[in-house]
Order: sequence, then C-alpha cells, then structure tokens
Amino acid sequence: MTTAVSFQHVSRHFGSVRAVDDVSLDIAEGEFFAMLGPSGSGKTTCLRLIAGFEQPTSGHIEIFGATAEGVPPYRRNVNTVFQDYALFPHMTVLANVGYGLMVKGVDKPKRDAKAEEALALVALSGFGGRRPSQLSGGQRQRVALARALVNQPKVLLLDEPLGALDLKLREQMQVELKTLQRNLGITFVFVTHDQGEALSMADRVAIFNEGKIVQVGTPEDIYERPQTRFVADFVGSSNVLSPAFTKASGGPERWASLRPEKITLLRGNAAAPKGQLKAAVTVKAVHYQGASTRLNTVTAEGHQVNVTAPSSFGRVADGETLTLHWSADAFHVMEGER
Repeated sequence: MTTAVSFQHVSRHFGSVRAVDDVSLDIAEGEFFAMLGPSGSGKTTCLRLIAGFEQPTSGHIEIFGATAEGVPPYRRNVNTVFQDYALFPHMTVLANVGYGLMVKGVDKPKRDAKAEEALALVALSGFGGRRPSQLSGGQRQRVALARALVNQPKVLLLDEPLGALDLKLREQMQVELKTLQRNLGITFVFVTHDQGEALSMADRVAIFNEGKIVQVGTPEDIYERPQTRFVADFVGSSNVLSPAFTKASGGPERWASLRPEKITLLRGNAAAPKGQLKAAVTVKAVHYQGASTRLNTVTAEGHQVNVTAPSSFGRVADGETLTLHWSADAFHVMEGER
C-alpha cells in the first residue's frame, strides 16, 4: 500500500515548548485518518507541518515519497479546509471556489467549469452566483470543501471543519464527508478534539497528548482496547479502575478500563449471576439522558464507577444501593498508567 504521508521522528519546538515531540507516523493513500486529542496536544501542529505552514525542528516528512521539508505550501499537492472557512465575502461562490485556479493562471472559462464540477461534488450545483453571506453554515462549509477539492489535491487536510456547526448539522456533515472521501478515494487527514467525529468517520485514529502520539489504531481498537489510562479516559466514557478495585471485584491486580455500557445493574445488594464480576455501590448522582440515565456511583471503599442505566431499568434515586456486575472479559487491562 502506498504511503501518502510519512513522519519520521518529527519534532517542532517553539522555544522551550515541544508542540510536536518525536512523532513517527505513516498515513496510507486513500485513508481517512483522524488526529484526535485535547487542545495543545500537537495535532494541529502536525497538520500544519503537512501543509507546509510550519517546518520541523528535527526529523523528516515525506508526502507520497517526496521530501517535504523546505517545500512551500503552494508547491505541495495538499489543500486545507479551515474551521472558519476563510471565504472571500465580496466574491461569488463560483469565484471563491475557482480562486486557487485563478492564482495558478487558469483561464476563466476553464476555471469556472472546474469550479462548477467541484460544487456539484458537494451538492451545491446552481449556487455559484450567490455570495457567502447568502448561505447557511453547512453550505459555506461545502463551499470551502469545493474550493479545496477543485485543485485535485492528493491529500486533503481538514482542521476541525465542523466545529462551527450545530449538533444536527455536524452529524449530517460527518456522513457527507465520509461519503465524499470514499467516492473521491483521496487521503483525508482530519484534526478534531471531538471523539464522536473521529470514531464515526476515520479508518484509523491517532491519539495525541503532550506533543506525542500515545496510540494509533482503528476506532474499535481505540475504544475497546485503550493502551493507557489517558486514552481510556479521553476517548468515550470509561471507568479507569485502579489495581485495588479490579482485584477486589475479581479481576487482575492491574489498571483496567471498563466501559459503562458493559455493566449490568441489579437493585439492592444482590448476588451477581454465576461467572460475573460484581461490586456493590451507592448512587451519588443521577443524570437523565432520555433513552438512558447516567449514574455516578461509589463503592464502600471509595472507588467511583460510572454506569449507564437503560430507561427500562426505571427510576433511580440518589443514595440508592445497587449491585453492578459484568463479564470478566469486559475488563480491558492497560499496558501503561499514563
């Protein structure tokens, strides 16, 4: 499989700050690759290194086998879609989409034709004569996509492009982006701090923390098999359980991850089914979420466990005693603490 982007021991320092710290990574051609992490973790700096907006302090970057260091952004076969879209308000949609072609010296009839093709790709045929101010947020996002795609990049970089959209539109655009990427077959590198976006769209996800990649894998690998406490706690909603808790409940004496949806509830201090691990807890807080209720509970030893109760379980009150039980294989023992 052809490698689209390769980082080989790449670092980017800003004075004493190590924004990217010895990152090695290969992204395959045609892959939808997500970079996920909290603010300041290094993911956006990595995107800027691919785009050419930043240069590495050390290490080596290749884009389709060609050295990227020192190559200016306009000479790289990549394009970037930003969170704020950066559309020109005084230009029509068609002119915005064709702007990059105009800079390259493409004549107006040809660039207008290519811009119309790009707008058709993002379901905006017939919108070319409008101004950005006449479009919805989702439509402006599509225009930004079309402007990036009209140059036929081999790698499309997306810097939190859905962050300005409301929840319903963001979910709709997640589906559209993934469909577009599959249809085009080009490499998408998507930066986000939203776990749902990364897990639902990406073929693989890299988790960043403090300038380093702490885990790379498929969404299922990341969610079901976190390698460290940080990954388990950051991705989704997991109980990161101490060795003392796992041992007391019948598991190994190791740090472990236990997803709330894998826990079953019983009322009172009941006996768990044969072969199941268990813990008696007291409910400390109840958070109604419609189809389910999220419970914050604590054991007699002070271990906190979050659990999701289905609506069929009925109403749960603060201070109520419950028994939690789960299968032994629901525990995921982690390789590292951090």
